[in-house]
Amino acid sequence: MTYKKEKVLITAKTYPHPSKSHMELVCTAGVREDGSFIRLYPIDYRYMPYWKWYKKYQWIEVEVTKNEKDHRKESYRPKLESIKPLTEPLSTKRNWEERKKYVLAKGTHTIEELCDHQSKDNTSLGIVRPKEITGLTIEACAAEWKGQWEDLLKQERLFGPDQKPLEKIPFKFSYTFNCDDTRCNGHKMMIEDWDLGQLYRSMKDKYLDPNTAAQKVKQKYYDAMCAPDVDTHLFVGTVLAHGTWVILGVFWPKKVITQ
Repeated sequence: MTYKKEKVLITAKTYPHPSKSHMELVCTAGVREDGSFIRLYPIDYRYMPYWKWYKKYQWIEVEVTKNEKDHRKESYRPKLESIKPLTEPLSTKRNWEERKKYVLAKGTHTIEELCDHQSKDNTSLGIVRPKEITGLTIEACAAEWKGQWEDLLKQERLFGPDQKPLEKIPFKFSYTFNCDDTRCNGHKMMIEDWDLGQLYRSMKDKYLDPNTAAQKVKQKYYDAMCAPDVDTHLFVGTVLAHGTWVILGVFWPKKVITQ
């Protein structure tokens, strides 16, 4: 198997999910220096040595090979032991100027345009600048992992590290939005962002109430990140099994006011 070295700016991480073949799965997306997208998958992030943990908007160096079990154009299998964080996360100074240089290097698309590319060449990552984000919906879901996953998390392993607790988020959070595209009939898309899951967990620990925690997430992800003075962009990607699009993260600098 041939690996090549890549320099990747991390832009999105999904909340962990149990896995039969790995300790757990975290989908990581980023951009190269030319702004082209790349997906690093699979990664059992919390089981890597702490000094290999990377943050959003941090450059890393990693050896990758094309993931033959994943037909999506941008998907590469990383050699986990090769991951090397390079810098501190890029600054938000001057209205996220340094981040924009790489994140927006290839421009933005509508969901409709991304679906066109998906059908042609298996495009599976992109950044969308919605015409309007109309809301954030909160829907209750199972508070525990499905039986097979719950059993997996309880298993004792004879080899390797012990299984770490993995809290199930008992809500689905989705944005509703419209694209600036004549074909757009509106979208409702689930948010899989790691930071959203972590925010929910910290708010639940603070307020000791799941519903209050869910509303605190909405205050951050809708009231703040989609405020009228914010230029909200959505990192989106497809789910391997179904090809459907989900939201991996949010890019939310202030709007630039031109005179």
